[in-house]
Amino acid sequence: MALALCAVMVPSGLTAGPLRVVAAYPYIGDLVERLGGSDVKVFTLARGDYNPHVIIPRPSFIARLREADLLIINGAQLEIGWMPPLLRQASNPAIQTGEPGFLDLSRSVTLIDIPTSVSREHGDVHPEGNPHFYLDPGNVLPLARAITERLAQIDAPNASAYKKRFAEFSASWEARLAGWGEKMAPLRGQRVVEYHRVFDCFLRSYGLQIAGTVEPLPGIPPTSRHLDQLESALHAAPARLILQDVYNPDDASRLLSEKLRMKWVVLPHDVGAVKEADSIFTLFDVLVRRVSE
Repeated sequence: MALALCAVMVPSGLTAGPLRVVAAYPYIGDLVERLGGSDVKVFTLARGDYNPHVIIPRPSFIARLREADLLIINGAQLEIGWMPPLLRQASNPAIQTGEPGFLDLSRSVTLIDIPTSVSREHGDVHPEGNPHFYLDPGNVLPLARAITERLAQIDAPNASAYKKRFAEFSASWEARLAGWGEKMAPLRGQRVVEYHRVFDCFLRSYGLQIAGTVEPLPGIPPTSRHLDQLESALHAAPARLILQDVYNPDDASRLLSEKLRMKWVVLPHDVGAVKEADSIFTLFDVLVRRVSE
């Protein structure tokens, strides 16, 4: 989508004051604020309750990117449909791919669900793997470490402060991991259904099995035929839950739930997706509680 340039060109580069960081998604913004403290000023582009694959660009995004010292994206092509034109129009050489001011978090973890072939007949697949890797709680510390290292690289005078905050965050995260693991342990091996495969990384991290998806293929709305087939499969091999995200229609999940008398729950996929998930910590609190209760 072409956007009109609505701001005066501002030369990029570090200036006095907090480091100007643009985060693609709320979970990234929350991590940067925790690790950067008063040494950073963060602007987050997407809202947590939006479909992360389809973000509508705004002229204000261009202005923020033009002024940024650092852009942090999720990567794994999650932003492929909306970020490239913004970067072109921002014309900020400091935050282009390959520059210190550009950080792709997907490079910091091992991705799952990498397709053996990519074709439209397989739906809206991601060639590099599942882009929702940040929903594996075990991946959060590597992401936080990558952010810390990049902040320290760009803003060397404050490197020790960034590293101190990472150590504090790491200790808090490890403590919460133990609690979440204890609550999820009884569910290991149980089967669940997803609407869209947004929660694969979360489920696999706790040993839950994916019994099927309400979508016949990624990004393809459910058909009556597919729902009938899924219903038959679940009659033969029942599942514990149907997991619904906040941004896709829920009518098919509700219908399947009623027919099978199987509980369905809405899960947040990002900070801000539901009211209770207002931080990276409470995001996982909500995920664990809603799946385990």
